[in-house]
Amino acid sequence: MNELNWMDDNRISSIPKNKLDFLQKIFIESKNLTQKEQLPFFMALAGRAKKDTISFSQDEINLIMDVIKDHSTPEEVAKINQTIKMFKNRK
Repeated sequence: MNELNWMDDNRISSIPKNKLDFLQKIFIESKNLTQKEQLPFFMALAGRAKKDTISFSQDEINLIMDVIKDHSTPEEVAKINQTIKMFKNRK
C-alpha cells in the first residue's frame, strides 16, 4: 500500500488534519515492524496520542479502517486484521 493514497480518499475529508497527520506518521514509522515489534510500538503510540491529546471516535476509526483496507493488498488486509485481533485479545 502506498502510505499516501488512502489519505487522498474523499471519505476521510471530514477528519481533522492533525489526526490525519498523526496517522501518516504512524504508517511511516510502523512500515517495517515485525509482528513482535507491533504491540510495544502501538502501546507507545497510545501514550503519544494521549500526550498530544489526539483521540478518534469509533466512527472515525471504522471509517479510517475501511479506507485503509480499500487501498491495501489482500496480504496487507490480512495483516491489519491480525493486528486488530491481537489487540482485541489483549483486552
